[in-house]
Amino acid sequence: MKKIVACDFDGTLTTRDTFVAFIRDVFGDRKFWWGFLRHTLLLVKMFIGLCPGGEVKERIFAYFFKGMSQDEFDSHCQQFAASHRSLLRPLGIAAIAQAQQEGAEMVIISASIDNWVQPFFPSVKVLGTQVEVRDGRLTGRFLSSNCFGQEKVNRLLTVYPQRSDYHLTAYGDSKGDRELLAFADESYYKPFRR
Repeated sequence: MKKIVACDFDGTLTTRDTFVAFIRDVFGDRKFWWGFLRHTLLLVKMFIGLCPGGEVKERIFAYFFKGMSQDEFDSHCQQFAASHRSLLRPLGIAAIAQAQQEGAEMVIISASIDNWVQPFFPSVKVLGTQVEVRDGRLTGRFLSSNCFGQEKVNRLLTVYPQRSDYHLTAYGDSKGDRELLAFADESYYKPFRR
């Protein structure tokens, strides 16, 4: 039977959230803090459950990136991955390498934007939140649903629809991974921390 290993990215393979780290890396401290300050009310609504996290994330993403060319955005993504390898958990990197050596198909399923997740692991399939591009520029909207919760299972099933054909091992670290962990044959919560 085919073996598939599905792993969350932020917090599972990394030591912290990369959405915030990426924005700060691209725009610097001043614009970063100003942008998040402008969205304080929206963030408070999200934290008390009055506004969905995916909607807040998309609005913050649009504030920073709407109108940027895809080439510039992808260049920032490549640069970020190259300069932030220290965010990766060594045990997570080792687990990916071992799964690949054992012949398993490895897939990273993340709520982060796949454009900056993929450069961290070029040889691994990434199913992340996708951004909309028109005429070579980011619209600020997401092309896909925020890849969180049940959406992680949905995205996995679009690539591997015949669930009975494979053994699924899943790794995650947050409430956004619960459905994926429950869907797997084997699941590990916060597995790569010492």
